[in-house]
Amino acid sequence: MTAAKILVIEDDVRLASILQRGLEESGMQVLIAYDGELGLKLFESYHPDLVITDLILPKINGLELSKQLRAKYPQVPIIMLTALGTTDDKVEGFDAGADDYLVKPFDFRELLARVKTLLKRTKGKSNYKQPETIAYADLKINLQLKKAFRKEEEITLTPKEFNLLSYLIQNPDRVLSREEIAQEVWGVNFDTGTNFIDVYINYIRKKVDKPFEEKLIHTRPGMGFILTNQ
Repeated sequence: MTAAKILVIEDDVRLASILQRGLEESGMQVLIAYDGELGLKLFESYHPDLVITDLILPKINGLELSKQLRAKYPQVPIIMLTALGTTDDKVEGFDAGADDYLVKPFDFRELLARVKTLLKRTKGKSNYKQPETIAYADLKINLQLKKAFRKEEEITLTPKEFNLLSYLIQNPDRVLSREEIAQEVWGVNFDTGTNFIDVYINYIRKKVDKPFEEKLIHTRPGMGFILTNQ
């Protein structure tokens, strides 16, 4: 089996060295960049299977780097590292294209578990052929074009908002817990100390439901959320 290739973009030399050693001891190949510009160059040259990037970097910061990678390589998993752990910070990171978000200081075992989860999820998707369009009531999404419509009116969504709405519409009339949404949409375990899932539900509600009379996205107190017109 070919070892997974991991690109670590971290300007803290000591932390970068610790991550490299730990990942290599876990059987992975590791590339190191100490700034965002070099990180992009290494990605273009070696096409790693997963990227771990700090948020605050010289030359190109982690947010901009994630946006550029996501625009050209939508399937590559990105884990963002940062000392900033508020809900707004996490939302900003996810909107930039990050798949996961780890607040410093963190336990390397937790990072390794998330790396393995994302690598497994990406591998599992490679042979999965999705339908081009999915519809429910007057809501329709095009999975290939990454577009959403309500009553034929296009709705502008961020990448993570689109992924969340896609999961809801692919599981209609079923209550989805926060834990399930976190795992299936973000590929992470739900952190009960943060409300980022509720934040994103509110974001898509404002775009998908608020302008229209019929509401499709509902909260089930103590259980989760459901897309339904029942």
